[in-house]
Amino acid sequence: MILVFKHVFYKNYVGLSFWPFIILKNSSLKKDATLLNHEKIHLRQQRELLIVPFYFLYLLEGIIRYLIYFDAYKAYQNISFEREAYDNETNLYYLQERRTFSFIKYLWGQKP
Repeated sequence: MILVFKHVFYKNYVGLSFWPFIILKNSSLKKDATLLNHEKIHLRQQRELLIVPFYFLYLLEGIIRYLIYFDAYKAYQNISFEREAYDNETNLYYLQERRTFSFIKYLWGQKP
């Protein structure tokens, strides 16, 4: 289900996934297939980790990455869940071919 809440977002962020919803900054983004695919990848990650552990691991990895980079945006970009979603957001068939726990190969610094 897609919801639109423009006041939820910080700076340039335009979408987020919060099981079972995709929340967008404005309704025109409902037509952005790449953004929706990115958020659907996050929904799959959340589901396979039984939702609550996903948020815990996302936050934990975000904190660890911040301690490595001392830059919040760089830390965010390097969270394994984000790396998987960004690397595959343009492949609209990715979720059909994706293996369970695929984000794990993004935990380490290099691309899989």
